[in-house]
Amino acid sequence: MRKAIKIITVIILGLVTIAAALFATYAIITKDAVLDAGKLVGAGQNVSILDEDGNEIASTGLGAQKKSVAVRNLNKDTVNAFIASEDRDFYKHNGLNYKRMLKALYKNLTSRSFKEGASTISQQLIKNTHLSNDKTIKRKLNEIKLTRRLEKKYEKDEILEMYLNTIYFGHNCYGLQSAAEFYFGKKAENLNLTESATIVGLLISPNNFSPFKNPEKSLKRRNIVLRNMRDCGYINHSRYETAINTPLEAVKQDTENKYGGYINAVFDELEDINFDYYALTDGCAIVTYMDSALQDETERAEYPCDNAVIVTDNNSGGIKVYKSTIGEVRRQPGSTVKPIFVYAPAIEEKLLSPFTRILDEKIDFNGYSPENFDKNYHGYVSVSESVKKSYNVPAVKTLNSLTVKKCEKYLTAMNVKLEDDEKNLSLALGGMKYGLTIKDIADKYSIFPEGGNYRPSRFIKKIISKDGKTLYENRTVKNNVFSAGTCSLINDMLIETTKSGTARKLKNFDFDLASKTGTCGNQEGNTDAYAVSYTSEHCVAVWLGDKDNKRTAITGGNDCCAVMERLIGEMYSDRRPLPLDTQSGTEQVNIDLDEYTDNNKVVLADPASPKFNVMTVKVLKGNAPLQQTDRFSKPTVNTPTISVSENKVNIELCQTKYYSYIIKRAKNGKIDVIYDGKWKKVIEDTPTEGCYTYTVIPYYDNGKERFYGNEMVLPSVNLSKNGKDVQTEIPDIVNKDWFNQ
Repeated sequence: MRKAIKIITVIILGLVTIAAALFATYAIITKDAVLDAGKLVGAGQNVSILDEDGNEIASTGLGAQKKSVAVRNLNKDTVNAFIASEDRDFYKHNGLNYKRMLKALYKNLTSRSFKEGASTISQQLIKNTHLSNDKTIKRKLNEIKLTRRLEKKYEKDEILEMYLNTIYFGHNCYGLQSAAEFYFGKKAENLNLTESATIVGLLISPNNFSPFKNPEKSLKRRNIVLRNMRDCGYINHSRYETAINTPLEAVKQDTENKYGGYINAVFDELEDINFDYYALTDGCAIVTYMDSALQDETERAEYPCDNAVIVTDNNSGGIKVYKSTIGEVRRQPGSTVKPIFVYAPAIEEKLLSPFTRILDEKIDFNGYSPENFDKNYHGYVSVSESVKKSYNVPAVKTLNSLTVKKCEKYLTAMNVKLEDDEKNLSLALGGMKYGLTIKDIADKYSIFPEGGNYRPSRFIKKIISKDGKTLYENRTVKNNVFSAGTCSLINDMLIETTKSGTARKLKNFDFDLASKTGTCGNQEGNTDAYAVSYTSEHCVAVWLGDKDNKRTAITGGNDCCAVMERLIGEMYSDRRPLPLDTQSGTEQVNIDLDEYTDNNKVVLADPASPKFNVMTVKVLKGNAPLQQTDRFSKPTVNTPTISVSENKVNIELCQTKYYSYIIKRAKNGKIDVIYDGKWKKVIEDTPTEGCYTYTVIPYYDNGKERFYGNEMVLPSVNLSKNGKDVQTEIPDIVNKDWFNQ
């Protein structure tokens, strides 16, 4: 009995010691954690936004953005939407949900990470206003301490109010009032059920679930919030069914700032770079890549319809200009994807070269029959011609040969994720479920002047605190997608597209400008039009269309190129960019022109070939044709036919384009040359009676040297005195071995 008591005593003392040690550790770690009432309302946070030269282009007073709301004035549905999705036991716990914390701790221990947070609304308020976003034990302990103090000092509605007035909702909206005004143009107290659910749905990822950027994702997330409200009993099933069938009601409000589109994109990017929105404390400066003069020029320009323009710097990956009347919305990219989705991967896979000829014809791929924009078919056309004229059928045929699976490998490297229903041949013509943003398109085309390396462009160069500390600096890593050779060949083709293709409106610039256009629509009109151009320094993309998909007469080759021409002219008004690389990773080879044009065969030219039958082409290094013709150095023809008529010998030669012939006649050991010259259909000879053997030698004469083919012996002929043919062929009997049959 005494032994048991001793064991229990030791265990209790051990537990007390451990508890004391843990408490002491907790006290030491959290000794500097102090609850600051001023931080809870985010007062006085002013952030400057600077252009690339350090000039202020905007000053965003985050304190002003956080316009106050009072919980008592809010619609009950609005409050319940937050409670149901963010913290169902908010009014029951003391700021810490121990059950959820233990569950999260178990998951973190088993996964050896800090993925689970188990944060209540009170904890989120403390983290957002007092702490960093680091997932460390120290930060979590400080959070626990400050949350306990918060709950002791303030009532629940006060905590909820402070939370609602400081939380970030994307698009530079801090606080519920700012979000209500931005997304719905109304005060927070006037939000209805579905509007409230939409706003709450943003919290998990404001940029990703924005109704203006990803409406389908936003709608799905809104409906999850509504389901949470139903499950918590805040709305009945009837209201739930009505609400989930209500369309998104968000209407983007016009910004007063002339750089509003660029500035909104800057704040959207904070999530992309995983920067803590709440680290933007008073006096912070966000340094961008904006070229203010060029941005001003772009803003001032007149456009015929809704528009989006972006200019990126190839070297830094920074966005110099960004303007959009539709936000960062995905649109159908049309023919702009042909070089990046189809031809570049096919060249990289060594399936084809720019000069490869593809039959442009009416074709059916299991019910899918692509047509060209002009409703015509053009026979055999080269890849270069197909790109230049933006023909559809060759692009679809190329993707069919490449396979969508191999195409997807390259798209993944370019950060393009295909939906299952996008994995078909219409992808070659830009057939996508969600499409691409204008920024996406510019980023993909920037791969080519950068030698095959991809990286997403950025608005933010760096973020600096009030005391000069760098909080963030853009160091985006490049990812290689294509070889330098593939890029050289694409550059070549797109330069030609500018000179004489669909982008020929831009042909007057006296420097290398690679371009591609695209137009989406049908006989009723067009919805989207594009022009993309790049130099060795910049990539520029222009979109024109209607944000509501109304049909227009706008085209990429005409209207978008007109915008592009003005913009490129402004960019290079007093200087010229270096030439684009069209040589690296390639080699030039000579192919036989006749075989290429007449037989659609690509073979290396015979070294003895005449110059006018040699076509010099550029190929990816290591992808030169393996077969070489020898039809000039070793002339070969079909065996001529010989006949006798009225004491005349007629030798009929097969027609040739470049060969000459030597014809010899032999009788009793005497050999005479009866003809030496260019091809004739029939060579006549009128010898005396007797038996004759004729031979024919084809040859090619380049003016300096003759190249002879094999001598062909024709069947012997025997002429009589009266001019009648006695015998036209020596019987095989003379060649037989009669004694060994």
